[in-house]
Amino acid sequence: MTDVTGTFHLTVQHPRPGLAVATVVGEVDMDTALTLHSEALEIIQRGHPRLVLDLAQVGFCDSAGLSALIRLWHAAQAAGGLLSLAAAPSRLMRMLSMTGVDSLLPVHATAAEAVAVMSAGQSTGADVHGSVTSSPRGAGTAS
Repeated sequence: MTDVTGTFHLTVQHPRPGLAVATVVGEVDMDTALTLHSEALEIIQRGHPRLVLDLAQVGFCDSAGLSALIRLWHAAQAAGGLLSLAAAPSRLMRMLSMTGVDSLLPVHATAAEAVAVMSAGQSTGADVHGSVTSSPRGAGTAS
């Protein structure tokens, strides 16, 4: 496992027009959630309303991080796009499930899976939630 404590950054790839994959590294908490929101919102506003957040290198996500994700989901929807998560940490998966957000926000085992679904035009919301399998970080299926 990668040690991600003390760092936070986001890198972006654009595999298709209108689609971006943002790899998040570090903790998403009350100190970094605003940065995540601002940087991801900028990606959406720059013409990439279909956004995958690859969370495979996120060591921790608290309620502030969850709130940022929900706000980003709304922003993507307002821009005519969609936010999907990939390789969500197990704690975040539990929060998504407990709050019911997992019924709105698509979660995939890997970024490649999320890109494939979005590229095929299949990702419309909760219908892809069932595609969650497992990730190397043990995100597992939502219960």
